[in-house]
Amino acid sequence: MDGDTITRPTLSDVAARAGCSPSTASLAFSGTGPVSDATREKVLAAAKELHYAGPDPRARSLRRGRSGIVGVVIDDRVSEAFRDPVNIAMLDGVSEAIGEIDAALLLLTAGAGSDKPVSLETAPLDAVVLFGCSTTLERSISMLTQRGIPAVVIEGDAGENVPEIALDNREATRIGAEHLRELGHERVGIVVLPLAPDRARGALTEERAASSAVATATERLAGARDVFPDAAGVVASGSYLDEGLIAGRELLTATPRPTAIIAQSDLLAAGVIRAAEELGLHVPEDLSVVGFDGVRVDGLDYDLTTLVQPSQAKGRAAGEAIVRMLAGEHPTSVTFTSTFHRGATTAPPRVAD
Repeated sequence: MDGDTITRPTLSDVAARAGCSPSTASLAFSGTGPVSDATREKVLAAAKELHYAGPDPRARSLRRGRSGIVGVVIDDRVSEAFRDPVNIAMLDGVSEAIGEIDAALLLLTAGAGSDKPVSLETAPLDAVVLFGCSTTLERSISMLTQRGIPAVVIEGDAGENVPEIALDNREATRIGAEHLRELGHERVGIVVLPLAPDRARGALTEERAASSAVATATERLAGARDVFPDAAGVVASGSYLDEGLIAGRELLTATPRPTAIIAQSDLLAAGVIRAAEELGLHVPEDLSVVGFDGVRVDGLDYDLTTLVQPSQAKGRAAGEAIVRMLAGEHPTSVTFTSTFHRGATTAPPRVAD
């Protein structure tokens, strides 16, 4: 019997056999997330070959008083969240870690209310991971506290009783900004992640910056303004290439035009570069661009200067914290460090500027 326990296949084994990531395999079993029918069939076929029955919430609830489900709360609609490689990497990390307890993932959106079939208010959850950059973190934490469900937050201060998987957002952005200053840039613009639950797009005002409820965006803005205190900015409605394009157009048609732009994500940076190209500007000769994340952006033919963050490791740390909490332990917060990557999208400003 002990031998059967040791050799029992895991969800990661199924994922490897099916040729997909652990998070995709988990979502195939739970029925949430943008998993195609073909991929789901591959996962189920691999599970059958390996004699893996999959997470069984009903059996676990009878044995241990648990549902066997770990919720992952994202701020965007599920389909939009999977446009961001950072979310995918973090989800893979969470899935790998909770594979140790054979739990299933359930994707939830922060804005889904109790009137939805499955929501944060009604879903049978053992624990929850809240993804960073959320504009509704406080509301989500309040709901989980009322329900007595343990939670871990990736990038967001939810209070001393909630472990945080943090990132050095301010220091990392400051390093990127200092790089621009060392190159000689003085007129710098900033493309900012959403600052409020309404995700309103528009000019960055001091009032909007001061009232921000999003730690990630606020910290990255502070890092940029540690170096360029008067930098103008545009707030995007999400971390999407299209949003970077819109923000880039606004910044680059202003007078005087900035010689460099700091974007709070690589997807936003890619949009800024596209806006520059539309306007006949060359990167980096006419415009330097710095991103944040260190992800591959489809269609971006540049080696982007950026801050590389360990997205999958962050997700894994969050999942490991969940496993420890469900075992009765009290994990502490963890802070990860980003690495500056000097690519080919930054250069000294033109002398004429």
